[in-house]
Amino acid sequence: MAAERIIIRKDNPDRRQVQEIVRLIKAGEVLILPTDSIYALACDLHNRNGIAKICKLLGKKPHRANLSLICQDLSDLSVYTRHISNPVFKVMKRLLPGPFTFILEATSYIPKIFRSNKRTVGIRVPDHNVVKAIIEELGNPLVSSSIHAEDEVIEYLTDPDEIYEEWKHKVDYIIDAGPGNNIASTVIDCTGSEPVIVREGLGSELV
Repeated sequence: MAAERIIIRKDNPDRRQVQEIVRLIKAGEVLILPTDSIYALACDLHNRNGIAKICKLLGKKPHRANLSLICQDLSDLSVYTRHISNPVFKVMKRLLPGPFTFILEATSYIPKIFRSNKRTVGIRVPDHNVVKAIIEELGNPLVSSSIHAEDEVIEYLTDPDEIYEEWKHKVDYIIDAGPGNNIASTVIDCTGSEPVIVREGLGSELV
């Protein structure tokens, strides 16, 4: 069965659509949804079946999969991360919401979720109305991972039609909010003494 495609307004997401998407996420469904960088796989942080599905799609074990948490803001960071220095927090506060992924030391809560010995976690706070509305309604972060194109030349798919054709038999739902970016988020490793950019992407010039 092909995935259902849910077309939603980017600027002003319909509340009923958002509530239905959240119902699906809570039920353990895996979706592809838009962010302020590229489209991404996503599921509920508290649904292990959803996380297992994403890892299977990526062909990786949970401790090797590059999974991030998409958060509404920085208010609950202490639940998932530890040892955030004041300089790092100031950088995060300045750049977020935005197309950045911060790699931080994980609390003991993260290994329990991923059933692995993960010691770090990626944190994202995207500047995108649709994903922000979904997380606000859900009440907790999403687990996410970038989707890559099968094409060797094109790294990321941006057109929802192309995303649907490539992923319609792999995921349960695809949230279509129009064309996305073809550049991923900038990844900043904050587990050392100083923040280090490990992948330059959107917004890297602001760091």
